[in-house]
Amino acid sequence: MLLRLLIVLAAAFPALATAFPSVAAVVPASWAAASTVQVSSHDIEFQSGAVKLSGTLYAPAGRRALAAVVVLHGASSPLRDLPLYAHLRTALPALGMAVFVYDRRASGKSVPATGSHDFDLLSDDGVAAADMLRRQPEIDPKRVGYWGLSQGGWLTLMCAGKDPKAAFAVSVSAPIVPPDIQMNYAVANILRVDGYSQADIHEAVEMRRAIDGYLKGTLDKASAERLLAAARDKPWFKLTYTDRGLDDPATSSWLKQMRLDPIKTLERVKVPTLMIYGADDPWVPVGVSVQTLKARAADFPAMELRVIPHADHTMMVGVDPKAQMDPNAFAAEAPDSPEYFMTLAAWLTERGFARADGRL
Repeated sequence: MLLRLLIVLAAAFPALATAFPSVAAVVPASWAAASTVQVSSHDIEFQSGAVKLSGTLYAPAGRRALAAVVVLHGASSPLRDLPLYAHLRTALPALGMAVFVYDRRASGKSVPATGSHDFDLLSDDGVAAADMLRRQPEIDPKRVGYWGLSQGGWLTLMCAGKDPKAAFAVSVSAPIVPPDIQMNYAVANILRVDGYSQADIHEAVEMRRAIDGYLKGTLDKASAERLLAAARDKPWFKLTYTDRGLDDPATSSWLKQMRLDPIKTLERVKVPTLMIYGADDPWVPVGVSVQTLKARAADFPAMELRVIPHADHTMMVGVDPKAQMDPNAFAAEAPDSPEYFMTLAAWLTERGFARADGRL
């Protein structure tokens, strides 16, 4: 029946067009229409110290004096084309902003290099990307800022504190506790959603604290090795993000990471800053982070805080906590919280970096 109807309509259309010329004008050969904003993209290589990095700039085509954002990476999301960053490269150019996403050092098309776990070097890379953007003809050099999620949220604050020309910072899911405390919190939740007992959780966290204490010099090596040996063959050990042997404090990249103090980092940031958290995030202590930020709000007049209802660590809604914490799912994670999208767009628009009408 449907096929016969289509044949009849096809046969009748030329006659209709002859009888009613306006019909041919309003019924296109295809129903696809051009979007209001056309997005251009091109790859750019840039230098950070001795390292060459590669990324892609997305921008509304034909526009000038654009605000731009440098995207900083989550720990498990080093590549420019991951779904985690798709909302930025899709939505922000439609709001009149440029977005630069690059492959983290030692990843993708960025030249192999050391320091892929060194926060100081990674934030230097972000500042180098911003400096490169300021030299692009379509970019307003006074309106380049940073966005990052999770570890990228920490890096965003570091970049904004280092970069005297930074215009803004958007930090998503970056806990206001040091990395060791955050990871102990996360490991406890990983074991919890996997069904392990409170005794197992306590043992796992105490083992991690002992290892961290040894690296920091607050606990002797023998004590740390004893707890590690007792835990090494437990069924939950593989979930604790712990090596089977102890690092050398002299060369440990984890020790360098543990020295990060997010509050001291935030104290160096003087530009408009948006801190975003998901209310249902099992990876970071959102309650503690929010409490700390509220208690220090007078010290951070340029900082605003938002907690997105029902959102998890990557601003997804309705994902089972066990799935959220499964490393096999990390590569597919992509924000889908409408309130997160609206919050980000509204904040950037209110401060003149984006425009709701897509015009400059």
